[in-house]
Amino acid sequence: MNLLYLVHRLPYPPNKGDKLRSFHLLQHLAATHRVFLGTFIDDPADEAHLETVRSMCAGLHVARLDPRRARLASLRGLFDGQALTLHYYRNAGLARWVAETVERERIDTVVVFSSSMAQYVERRSSLEMLVDFVDVDSAKWTQYAAAHRWPLSWLYRREGARLLEFERMVAARARRSFFVTDAETALFQRLAPECANAVETLGNGVDAAYFAPDPTRPSPFADNEIPLVFTGAMDYWPNVDAATWFAREILPRLLANEPRLRFHIVGRNPTAAVRALAGAAVDVTGTVADVRPYLQHAAAVVAPLRLARGIQNKILEAMAMARPVVAAATCVDAIDARPGVDLLAAGDAEGYVDAIGALLRDPARAAAIGDAGRERVRERYGWNARLSGIDRHLGAAEAGLPGAPSARTPGARLPGELGPDESMQSESMHGESTRSALTAP
Repeated sequence: MNLLYLVHRLPYPPNKGDKLRSFHLLQHLAATHRVFLGTFIDDPADEAHLETVRSMCAGLHVARLDPRRARLASLRGLFDGQALTLHYYRNAGLARWVAETVERERIDTVVVFSSSMAQYVERRSSLEMLVDFVDVDSAKWTQYAAAHRWPLSWLYRREGARLLEFERMVAARARRSFFVTDAETALFQRLAPECANAVETLGNGVDAAYFAPDPTRPSPFADNEIPLVFTGAMDYWPNVDAATWFAREILPRLLANEPRLRFHIVGRNPTAAVRALAGAAVDVTGTVADVRPYLQHAAAVVAPLRLARGIQNKILEAMAMARPVVAAATCVDAIDARPGVDLLAAGDAEGYVDAIGALLRDPARAAAIGDAGRERVRERYGWNARLSGIDRHLGAAEAGLPGAPSARTPGARLPGELGPDESMQSESMHGESTRSALTAP
């Protein structure tokens, strides 16, 4: 089948949570369908990867997005009553390409990744539409509102309300809508009860072959330290909040009992607030060539996220690396894993101090939790198994048309394989995926 796939950010390289999911979904779809991909580039560095993406697609259109200009453009939503996010991702050239491609290629099905991209096909009633919402983005903005003062609280609350209106309209129009966890699915069913019977969970996966311990992989840490590791894009507000809170409120209490501890914040684009944390007990790496050595040789991996939605890829990746993970209870609840067996959950600063301290005092238990976590990921989180739920809504029996491009074009890098200067530092499934003029500081 000829399939239109609309994604708000180029799905390669898979170095952020949303891109990781959108890439694997592209790879899954391209295995059995001719995929025509319409997307944005918001990072000039991604230009280098266009040919890798093109090799997977029957057709490709990329619209360039300047975040500063897009934020200004998004303010139009204040005057026309729409969500600012929609204006942020509005592009006339992409709209023309969609219209031309639908007609020329006789496309009858579109897969939308992130609700904002549905604006390009919402009036095309002849198209069957499947929507991967990933998370309930409107709820994210409402959550942000509660954490800020006026006028940002008003702006975020407005965005949450307007975006929910659009999400409900999109879900009512779609044949099927998907969310990354059962909790997000249930939340949307409560917010949009009219669509309750047309939504389901399409879970996330992890490449356990890539994220695997290797005894030959050298440690990036000093011999005399006990490393605690937190990974993620460090210009993403929930990550900034998590790193700052851990460094200021939790780490000093741990150091009082174990002065050899060092907290490593591993991730691209650290903000000024994150860089300011660097010191004798805190290392801020910025972008690293490969995140796996930092995970593999960590005494423990922490995910102290207080503002996060959906499955955290960083947690799955650390578990796949057989490391003991201590994560926010809300994040642990989103994962099909056994708290206390596959990983540890913490609800407050005291909980993190207790859990991490216990791991440091009992290396055998720490190793056992790491091993159990890896086995859990291998059993439950393979990408193909997780994404196969979309196939029954795509008429999979009609797939495999002659002339479809191979996902491994000769000379192209293997999809999912990162180059030497790229790290797999990932966010929650949406993470910072829905940028707008509202992007939190």
